[in-house]
Amino acid sequence: VQLQASGGGLVQAGGSLRLSCVAAESTNILSSMAWFRQAPGKEREFVAAIRRGQSPYYSYSAKGRFTISRDNTKNAVYLQMNSLESEDTADYYCAGSRRNWILSALNDPQKYEFWGQGTQVTVSS
Repeated sequence: VQLQASGGGLVQAGGSLRLSCVAAESTNILSSMAWFRQAPGKEREFVAAIRRGQSPYYSYSAKGRFTISRDNTKNAVYLQMNSLESEDTADYYCAGSRRNWILSALNDPQKYEFWGQGTQVTVSS
């Protein structure tokens, strides 16, 4: 499944961005979908995940500021990011898996078979 991420850009601290990830095929086959990010010189970091029909799961840094959602009718997953901070600057990647992973596995990038290209988010302070 090809995933296409978009929506990144330059925003001031405190601002908002909405990232989109659209699949070339139906996202109904992707039980688990997630967003990860990678800042320069750092490892890829989990941001948020959502399983079909279940509550979202967030990293500590994302909880309360970011909202992940999915729309299977549009083959898409979104990440609404509010109250952005300079520490949120990174390339953001969407990911999908056919498997409905347990909660504790959702933050493991190796659990996802499909990845979109990164979309760059830069937060200026």
